[in-house]
Parts: sequence; C-alpha cells; structure tokens
Amino acid sequence: MSDGVGQGDPIRVEMREITKRFGGVHALEGVTFKARAGEVHSLCGENGAGKSTLMKILAGAITDYQGQVVLNGKPVAFGGPKDAEDAGIRIIHQELNLVPDLSVASNIFLGREMTGRFGLVDDRAMEARARAMFDRLGAPIDPRARVGELRIGDQQMVEIAKALMFDAAILIMDEPTSAISDTEVARLFRVINDLRRAGTTVIYISHKMNEVFTLSDSVTVLRDGRFVATAPRTESDPARVVRWMVGREIAGLSFQPHKATGKAMLQVEGLSLPSRPRSGRPSLSGLNFEVHAGEIVGIAGLLGAGRTELLESLFGASPEPPQGTIRLDGVPVRFSRPDRAIVAGVALVTEDRKTLGLFDQMTVAENITLARLNSLTTGGLVDPRREGQAVAKAIVDLSIKTAGGRAAITSLSGGNQQKCIIARWLLTDPKLLLLDEPTRGIDVGAKAEIYTLIRRLADLGMAILMTSSELPELLTVSDRILVLCEGRLTAELPRSEATEETIMDAATRFLDRVTA
Repeated sequence: MSDGVGQGDPIRVEMREITKRFGGVHALEGVTFKARAGEVHSLCGENGAGKSTLMKILAGAITDYQGQVVLNGKPVAFGGPKDAEDAGIRIIHQELNLVPDLSVASNIFLGREMTGRFGLVDDRAMEARARAMFDRLGAPIDPRARVGELRIGDQQMVEIAKALMFDAAILIMDEPTSAISDTEVARLFRVINDLRRAGTTVIYISHKMNEVFTLSDSVTVLRDGRFVATAPRTESDPARVVRWMVGREIAGLSFQPHKATGKAMLQVEGLSLPSRPRSGRPSLSGLNFEVHAGEIVGIAGLLGAGRTELLESLFGASPEPPQGTIRLDGVPVRFSRPDRAIVAGVALVTEDRKTLGLFDQMTVAENITLARLNSLTTGGLVDPRREGQAVAKAIVDLSIKTAGGRAAITSLSGGNQQKCIIARWLLTDPKLLLLDEPTRGIDVGAKAEIYTLIRRLADLGMAILMTSSELPELLTVSDRILVLCEGRLTAELPRSEATEETIMDAATRFLDRVTA
C-alpha cells in the first residue's frame, strides 16, 4: 500500500508507533501517521477508532503515551497544549472547547489577548479581528455576544475562527462541519484551500465521505486503534474507505416515503418566536405546518434559519414563549417548561450531545432511565429490578453496544451514546419525537442504524420532526421536507419533489431578496 503522501513537499509531521492505553483498554496500538506541508490529509475511522486520541497527542492534550512525534524532522515532546500551539499546531476539537460566560471575541483570544496602552486588554481590537474573521467565513456572528447564548452551529463557527485566527503550520480539524449547513461548509472549504496554497498542513477528521473526497490529498484509516491503510485520494474511493473503516460493506439505505394517512399529531398555526438582542439566535415568523402520525418530516435550512429554535419552542425550551397556536393530537397546548411537554407526550433529542444530552458522570442505565424514574420507583426509591428490565430491553431494542447498564456512558462510542439518549426519550412513550441533528458526529455504520431506527419508529405510528445539516440525510429518511430561511417557511416539499437543488433554492430565497 502506498503511503499516500506526495513527494513534492517535505514531511511536516510524523507520528511513529504511537501506543496509548486508558486503563486496560488500547486506544491506540502502534499507529504511524505522517503528513506533508501544504497537504490536506483526512483521517477516517468509526467512533472509537482512535482518531481523536491520536490528534490530542499531536496537539499536546495527551502527554502520556508511547512512541515518537517528529515535527519538521526533529523529535518533540509537548508538555501541554500551549507547547503545541507555540510549535504552530492548532486544533478544532470535535467536542466544543469554549467558555460559555465569555464573549465570542474573548473566547477566540483566550490566553492570547491583545493589549493596548498600559498592558490593558484591548477588547475593541479583538472584536475587530474577530469580526474580520467571521466576514471571511461568511458567518454573521456578533463578537460581543456571550458564547453560552449561541446555538451549537454558531459555537462551532467560533471554534473554527479560534483555530484560524493564529497562523498555524499544522491545523487539525476534528469534525468541523458536524453542526453547520452546506453553505457554511462551502465557505470553510474555500478557507481550507487557501490554507493549503499557503503551505499549511491540514489534518481533517470526518465521517462524511463527500467531504473527504472533495478536500483530501491523502486518506488514512484507523480501525479499533490500529492503522489500516493510507492512500492518495486519487487511488481510492468512498466505498473502499468505508470498507477499511468498518471491516465490512455498508449498503446504501433507501426507504419508501409514507403518505400522510395517520391523524395530524402536530398542528402549528402562525408560530412566531422573538429573539433577544445580541443573542445570535434567529427569530421565527408565521410558521404553519402539520406532522402526522407515522410520518417523518425533515427541517432543512442554513445556519441561523431557525431549525433548533423551532424544536425548542415546541418543547417549551425556548428563552421566550412562542406566539401562535400549537395543537398536539388535536388539543391546543402551550408548554412553559420541558417537563410539561414530556408529560403531554413530546420528546426532544438535542443537537448538543455533550452539553445537553449526556450526563457523563452517570452509567448507561442512569442515562437511559433519567426521564422516567417516576415510573420505575417503589416507595420513593428506584426499583433495581424494574430499572434493569427497562434498560435491558432498551439495549436490545436499539442494538446498543455496551458491556451492560452499569458501564460508564463515556465508555461508549458516539453512536451508542446517541442511541442511549434516544432510548431515554422512547421510555417516555412520546407521541411526537423531535430530533435535532440526530447523527451529528457519529460514523457511517452508526448512522445507518439510527436511520433504520427512526424509520421503524415511524412505522409504529410515531410522529417525527427532525432537523439535519446534511441534505442527503433528510432526502434518505424524510417523507416531507420543510425549508426555513431566516425563520420563515419558504417551501414544503414531498420527498418525490425534493432535491438538493430545490432545497437550497428555498433555503436562500429570502436571502436573495434581501441582497438583490
């Protein structure tokens, strides 16, 4: 197998025989990896394959390992992330690494603040630099906004801006597009190509094969903590890379769309939602639509279109109360808190698995049963037998790969963690399931399993409303697709009429009017 690295530019980084254990578990076993100057090198593998661990070693976040890191021909040993940054290595983490209570600009310059006279922090200068970077990325984010008030997609753009702000010789991007729309992805790709031409080494981690084969010069695949193969992009193809990743073929999924024959489970009339000044969150205006029992309705739109805000308003989780009429199973409802929505039969799987979904100090069982403890108690105490039965059934029904209910939730791959969150909400027996980016940051094999699960739930009569930044995902799973632009509904398309082109046309329709 060719090493996949071209011969025109010098090797900038080489990682030799890297081995890392967590307890008795091998995260990496003798992995070798190298990348050249001016190269985009994709690193692929399923969740748990060791990609992020390998890059955390290169970025100085993990310092206890076996093997050797060689930078520009010289062995290095970083004592922490600052040492790696000083050596010209920056990383965009898969799990966002921001301080919620600080402003956008303060997060970008954290630890490298700009100062003016008398050594005081120069907020205006940092805000101006941040604004220029967001203009380059095409992201309308206020540098003065508090990061904790931004939606997850905007936070991801802040993380990207943070890494790009300082000239890096090596830029590691760990799933940088997992929460941003196709338009923002295209802008990011243009920036990556600029970096390549400037000689920056970009190490790109992604489960999205279309991104890998659009950007990459070379592709390296890990599986179960071991090196599998490296090849030039021109000598490989997506099917081969997926086969290397999972050790088997992944068949393309295709579901027949359902006609809306069930009763209208959700009816929305004139739904509007104001946004707080400087929150960075979009408003909603005059939305009208229905979701029927047994139907999957997808929500498409660019970053800031209002997809997450729509689901939050239906779940009673929006910062401001929505206006308009919401009917659930024919009954008018207005949820002021999520717990009231849960009792009424509404469940929400959030887009931010780490912050809003998982309780990482708890076990698999505790994460699954958290929203239904009242039905698993006897005399005010959780009944271990009933809890165990519920968890065992969920593990089997959703094919969760785990050592058991007592295993730490953090020991599971991202796909299996997501299944645990879905299992938690299925235990509440919802009439309406709201899914916000349900496959964000999980690998191709786990995606296929979650698609099949969503389709099976709809076949059993559940009404499902889901968002996704990946248009092929919506076109695979949905029966109908609603398109939002700047908080307005610009199209409602049956799957037979929906294409990526028609969706993008509707997603930019109002923007085109504004800029005309």
